[in-house]
Amino acid sequence: MIDPAIETQRLRLRRWRDADRAPFAAMMADPEVGYWLGGTMSAAQADAFVDRAETELGTAGWGFLVIERKSDGVFFGCAGLRPVREPLPPAPAVEIGWRMAREAWGAGYATEGARALLADGFLRRGLAEIIAFTAVSNRRSRAVMERLGMRRAPARDFEHPTLEAGDPLRPHVVYVARRVIPAA
Repeated sequence: MIDPAIETQRLRLRRWRDADRAPFAAMMADPEVGYWLGGTMSAAQADAFVDRAETELGTAGWGFLVIERKSDGVFFGCAGLRPVREPLPPAPAVEIGWRMAREAWGAGYATEGARALLADGFLRRGLAEIIAFTAVSNRRSRAVMERLGMRRAPARDFEHPTLEAGDPLRPHVVYVARRVIPAA
């Protein structure tokens, strides 16, 4: 199971609390955040996401953890590891993903949190590979993937099956990180 309190220099990644619901709903109601994530969410949809995340963490040991700043507990978003399932073409795989509040963009928080999750996935969980994917045009997320040392895997790129033909977000790129096993 994912450690319920992964810490980095500036961040704490932890399980959800009821107090996280309002800032998560506000973040997911922001059109600039929602643009890259399939649209904005109503408060009820945001609550359902939190409920699913907590269920995944509690039963499967996978899912999205809250990202908060350690110094003051400010909610910045969420990130996590989870299985990729059908109908997504990269399935089966383990994905790393993040959702960040706009006020956290550009400060390196997504990279810092994702780096800790990659280490957790490789070192403690023993995963051999973790992927990330996003719309071709999502330069910010692609930059995070590249800063993490993930490599583009063009042969695994795909058209997102839940988006209609012609949607500018339908073409997706896939990045891959692989665990490095030291030579004996």
